[in-house]
Amino acid sequence: MFGASNLTPERTTYVTHLECGMTGETLPADRIHNLSPGGYPILVRYDLARMKRDLTPDGLTARAGDLWRYRELLPVRRRENIVSLGENTTPLIPLERFGTLAGGSVPPLVKDEGRLPTGSFKARGLALAVSMAKELGVKRMAIPSNGNAGAALAAYGRRAGMSVIVFCPADTPELMLREIGAHGAEVHKIDGYITDCGKLVGQGAREGRWFDCSTLKEPYRIEGKKTMGLELVEQLGWSVPDVIFYPTGGGTGLIGMWKAFAELEAIGWIGTARPRLIAVQAAGCAPIVRAFETGQRRAEPWQNADTIAMGIRVPAAVGDFLILDALRESRGYAMAVEDDAILVARAEIAREEGLLLCPEGAATAAAYRQSLRLGLIQPSDRVVLFNCGNGLKYPLPSIE
Repeated sequence: MFGASNLTPERTTYVTHLECGMTGETLPADRIHNLSPGGYPILVRYDLARMKRDLTPDGLTARAGDLWRYRELLPVRRRENIVSLGENTTPLIPLERFGTLAGGSVPPLVKDEGRLPTGSFKARGLALAVSMAKELGVKRMAIPSNGNAGAALAAYGRRAGMSVIVFCPADTPELMLREIGAHGAEVHKIDGYITDCGKLVGQGAREGRWFDCSTLKEPYRIEGKKTMGLELVEQLGWSVPDVIFYPTGGGTGLIGMWKAFAELEAIGWIGTARPRLIAVQAAGCAPIVRAFETGQRRAEPWQNADTIAMGIRVPAAVGDFLILDALRESRGYAMAVEDDAILVARAEIAREEGLLLCPEGAATAAAYRQSLRLGLIQPSDRVVLFNCGNGLKYPLPSIE
């Protein structure tokens, strides 16, 4: 049965401590944290040996099909602190026509995260961040966002009764700005990039005005995003795909999935096999690609970032070294795709498959096609492409 006899109904987690992602420094759980004392992202650690003794995956079938089915592998200690909007399992959709046109012999699968609350995979990370903030007594949260993360924090934060402040670049899609405002959050439009918004959030946090919920500047968004890996493995019959193409800005999901695979192996639910991780960026903002290709462990900030894929327009990622470590450990790589290729892939998949991807999701499809052409992956590989948001939230071409 999936469950632990030595945990009470109120206490549902095996968290032991937190850990600096760079130095390994141990930090106490059950306290409010942003970055580690050294200024690096913090990772949640669990008693995996005890979890292996207590848990098996068999009982998952009796649980609701949402991310909280994995609650023992998540950090919320008391169920009454869970803040949920119904985080459903997202489907795997084969792209048979597109796969053939791109040169594949096995159709790639799209993990369509646009089906989640607020229409994007940001719901996973923010559901956990807000639940833990509630558990730790946080009342006011702020976030820099290109749109979807702000919408998710606005929704979950307001559901938890918190005040939410969102800083967005001025060119954030208008629909997303309105979505954030509709949830009652305070919205500020800033001339600049998400990194400029992040500086304002950080300044306010240092002044004690709010809690900084920026990407990888608190420990728990990773844990929410890690459920993509848990869910994917379960959907594939407790096995991993050969290749994952992931749209990479801040990289929380890529880092989280790599963590999930390690934890699943440690508790005996999967073996040693790992997918190759491919970090997909836009050619107009590709700091991870440049760092990977030049052998660096840290990525220099990208100047004059410009792409239609707003969600991956992130000039500098605080967890760059964690992204690059995962790529190299998985024998993967980083790839940049042009905006024109993104638009072509988006239009083709909508027309041939009936699936409207967001620009960031379409970037993974463009990278899949490019990777086949360059011989970086095999036509027979079992491939998963992550579509991170609902395509209807983005501007669409007009009908002539």
